[in-house]
Amino acid sequence: MNTPPSVIVFDVNETLSDMSPLQTRFGDVGAPEYLARVWFAALLRDGFALAAAGGSAKFALIAADVLRDVLRDVALTRSLDDAVTHVMDGFAGLNLHVDIAEGIRALRDAGFRLVTLSNGSAQVAETLLTRAEIRTDFDVLLTVEDAPAWKPVRSAYSYAADACGVQPEDMLLVAVHPWDIHGAAQAGMRTAWLNRTDAAYPRYFTAPDYTVCTLSELAARPLT
Repeated sequence: MNTPPSVIVFDVNETLSDMSPLQTRFGDVGAPEYLARVWFAALLRDGFALAAAGGSAKFALIAADVLRDVLRDVALTRSLDDAVTHVMDGFAGLNLHVDIAEGIRALRDAGFRLVTLSNGSAQVAETLLTRAEIRTDFDVLLTVEDAPAWKPVRSAYSYAADACGVQPEDMLLVAVHPWDIHGAAQAGMRTAWLNRTDAAYPRYFTAPDYTVCTLSELAARPLT
């Protein structure tokens, strides 16, 4: 492609937000901290299953019900209801990864329109970005709650393109999740994989157009 994208669209959970504090909340209620990763993978699985079957449900609803199941047989230090509430409340207190704010400002200064597209609620993104004082750098915060299906279904990305008034090929998706990169690529978007952990990209997914360790690294590259 010879022209740069006009819109850069960001995944939110784990891409912008540092979700590691949720592990501490598992410890707070007497659960092993590693269960945070099990829980998040399971809630994505169920969200994807609903989307594959032609349905949908809000992220928070799936997250709370899956969490209840994950914690059901754990010797908790408080009631199951209180434990679920304590973990779920952690989303409102998450902060950005350390590389994000500088990269966002650099991309905005370079003239790109910035938006988010999350499987979670727009309010979580609003709180996260407002706390970090970069909310005004984003044109709009999009959620699949307003789309036909969760990412990585094609219609989620098409919804984002329509909302921004551009074609999918005019958008670049930034995400840490290879499944999100693959979905966006299949929908016609350009993609940037934010690989903070030096992981191997799965060979069965469409490869990203760009692979970077930090968002600032992406901002320093010519995007064509």
